[in-house]
Order: sequence, then C-alpha cells, then structure tokens
Amino acid sequence: MNNLLTDRAFWVNYWERKSGLSINVPADYLFHKELGTIIKEQQVQTAIELGGFPGYYAVFLKKYFKLDVTLLDYFIHPPITQSLLAANGLGDQDIKVIETDLFKYVPEQQYDLVLSCGLIEHFVDTADIIKRHINFVKPGGSLFITLPNFNALNGWFQKQFDPENYKIHNISCMDPALLAGICRQAGLEVVRAGYYGHFSIWLEDEKNKPAMVKLFKKAVWTAGKVFTKVFPFNSKQLSPYIILEARKPKG
Repeated sequence: MNNLLTDRAFWVNYWERKSGLSINVPADYLFHKELGTIIKEQQVQTAIELGGFPGYYAVFLKKYFKLDVTLLDYFIHPPITQSLLAANGLGDQDIKVIETDLFKYVPEQQYDLVLSCGLIEHFVDTADIIKRHINFVKPGGSLFITLPNFNALNGWFQKQFDPENYKIHNISCMDPALLAGICRQAGLEVVRAGYYGHFSIWLEDEKNKPAMVKLFKKAVWTAGKVFTKVFPFNSKQLSPYIILEARKPKG
C-alpha cells in the first residue's frame, strides 16, 4: 500500500497558492508553553523540525530559545524561507535546511528535540512515520508531535465543506492512545498523549468558500468559543489538536 496520502506535486501547488507566509512569529506561538517547558527541563540545545516548511517552529526555536535548529522537508522553496527568516530578524545561516525525502534519508546526527506539527496525519502507516521521527532523537532526547483532531467538530467541518482536504488526512491516526502505544512499543517513555485546546474550527482557503459556509463557520466558531470559555476543557469532541510528547531512554 502506498504510504503517502499526498505527493510532492501536491505540496508544491499548496505552498505556491499561499500568500502572506513571511509572518513575524510571536513569542506566544501555538504550543509555546509546552515547547518552553521541554527546552528548560531537558536542557535542549539542538532541535529539528520535520516536514515543517516554511519553518515557523524552526524560526520560533531559534528566535526565542537560541537553539541549534534544523528544518527538514520534502519541499523547500528557499526564497520563502529566506523571507521568513528576514521577517524575524534572522539570517540564512541561522537555520540549517535539508530538502530530502524522509523515507530515504538517513539521519546524519541526532537531536535533543525532534518535532513535527501537522505531518504524521498525511501518511497511512502511522507507526512507520513515528519511528522515522524517533531515528532523529538522541538518547535522553524528546519527541514532540502535534496533529489536528478531525474526530472533533472541526473534522466534521472539513468533511462537509472541504472534502478534498479531509481525504488527505489519516483520520485513524488521530487517537492519543494509539500514538502513545506506538511510542511505548518503540521503547520510549510517554510523557503526555492527549487532546489539546478547548475549541476551534478552520477551513483551508476559507476566503474562497461560499458566503453561507463562511457565515455558518463564524457562527459555530463564536458559539463554541463562548461555551468553552465558560466551561474550559479538552475533549475528543471539541479540541482541535492532539499532542504527543515522549522521551527516549538515555541508554
């Protein structure tokens, strides 16, 4: 079975359609608290972001924590990454960039922190893609993976109003217990595996969706935000993300 739910041509087209990619990455970027805790408690010095083009988390880690950072992806468009670095006061030499196929690449080094945000759900074989992450983790190092939770209301929105986007996601991997089990079988200590965020919904390329869809989405988003502000909790039904954090034994 083909393990890929997308191909390189898909990602080239995806990123070429995007505009406004060179953002100033803020200090409170998504998952900043979790990453900050790992870096402080584990005394992280080196990190690699897998599948992270254009490199928002690589930039975040370099800009705010001064880590030795590498970005690895199947598709890299240097002008976009260079523009992103410049927008954050960084230069071309501040982040190492590797453009390669993760399924053919043999890690030349291991890292204190290996992270991916929104990568593993694009593959059929979840255990295989996670094990490829683990190959980059130094003994005693940390693995940090996040992915969308399309088993929540947000997934229903994707399926109803953006089925093309929905079908390139492996819904079955969006299960914290499954992810934790894969890590334990690989010999890692699972620090956390669970749902993250009280509520959110989004649509890719929302500006080009029909007006009624955008209005409906806004109404549901507002109602959900009000409800979870009064009753804040993480849940399979409403949380937009899943977080997996694990640690490799020191050996």
